[in-house]
Amino acid sequence: MGDTGSTGPVMDRDEVDRALARLGAEHEAIETSLLALQDHAGRRLLEGAELTGVTAERWAAAEASITLLWTYFDAYAGALRSAREIRSRRRWSSREDLVELTELLRGEAVTVAGGAAATAHAPTLHGGPGRLSERYSLVTLVDRMNQLYATSLDMVVAADAVWSALPARIDLLAAELQRTRKLAHSVGVRPGEHPAGDDLERITRTLTRLREQVVSDPLAFWLPAQGSSAPGGGRPDTTVYDREARALEDVRREIDAVLAVRQDAEQRIVRLRDVLSRADRTLAEARTARGEVLAKIAATEVPVVSGPPIVLQEQLAAAAEYRRHAQWHRLSPLLESLEEKAEDELLRARESLTAVTAPLAVRAELRGRLDAYKAKVARLGFAEDPELVEKYEKARRMLWSAPCDLRVAEQAVLRYQYAAAELLGAAPRVPGQGGPVDRTGPGA
Repeated sequence: MGDTGSTGPVMDRDEVDRALARLGAEHEAIETSLLALQDHAGRRLLEGAELTGVTAERWAAAEASITLLWTYFDAYAGALRSAREIRSRRRWSSREDLVELTELLRGEAVTVAGGAAATAHAPTLHGGPGRLSERYSLVTLVDRMNQLYATSLDMVVAADAVWSALPARIDLLAAELQRTRKLAHSVGVRPGEHPAGDDLERITRTLTRLREQVVSDPLAFWLPAQGSSAPGGGRPDTTVYDREARALEDVRREIDAVLAVRQDAEQRIVRLRDVLSRADRTLAEARTARGEVLAKIAATEVPVVSGPPIVLQEQLAAAAEYRRHAQWHRLSPLLESLEEKAEDELLRARESLTAVTAPLAVRAELRGRLDAYKAKVARLGFAEDPELVEKYEKARRMLWSAPCDLRVAEQAVLRYQYAAAELLGAAPRVPGQGGPVDRTGPGA
């Protein structure tokens, strides 16, 4: 097109009509978006809230941006309306009309008061200090509106997302906290008396403070999505909430353990008494056996048997007292400790009995070995052999006399084994000397 103006080639009628159609569609889309933003639940909540921190700062800027948005939109709508009026003057627009339309549709023909942009903390089109008025082209104005709309919507959506997610979850957790506290008090779990009671108080204070902060400064709990430019891209920061929810669950498990103690405390105390009683009886048996060993076995180190620990009986009495006074929070850890100690005590008693009676077991083994060889020799027809009879009687006297010297008796048994083996044509093994030991029983 040959004709040109200050904004470049003058548009023809078709170009004007297409531009007006496009601008009209943009006008409807922008108006719909602005009305949706105006009616957004998050924006209404922000308007009525007592905000603090980063949310207060960003909302002050967003309010000014929204105001500027409507100012821009009104200017945009006015320019579009003027262009339509010019185009509707006549069916075939004159050149003067087309020049005017080109200037309006393509040039910087829209005037916006500079104070509005300054109030919104928005940069002016040309930079530098704010002016009394700013002139924009319709394209530039649309870009400015899109930018302001995106930043305003992002702030509103983020605040609304936090408010929609966290306060309700905090309230549900607080209700669970109240139920847990009542249950805790019923079993004696109270602040200053049990760690779980102190935890409940701390969780209560934290949740109360968290809810106040979320309500007044929701954007402090917003995590923007990395690399996302979409309005509202991100998620609420639930770190503090999640931590307290886990802490409450830990307290609940502790209280459940205390409740379990209340239900089966009597049975557990009865079992503890039984275990400690068996340990005492075993120790008494070990002390009796030690006296027998000292009387019957010579030249043998016999370990001393200690008495039952009085502290366990005292703790068991304390456990019964806690149960009688329904002090379940004190009874729970005491029972767990006592059960472990009682089993250890029973094991210690059994080990003491085994250690004390070991010499008697050795003597019994030697007696059995001697009689087994005698039976084998008799079965093979050598029962009357004088040498075997002499060695057998000597070993027997040592093993059946008190006190018995096990080392001497074992040597006597070995001599009898060797004599029998030589007679029978077999060499026995000597215990502890690496050779074969013939401990064949009567049936060998």
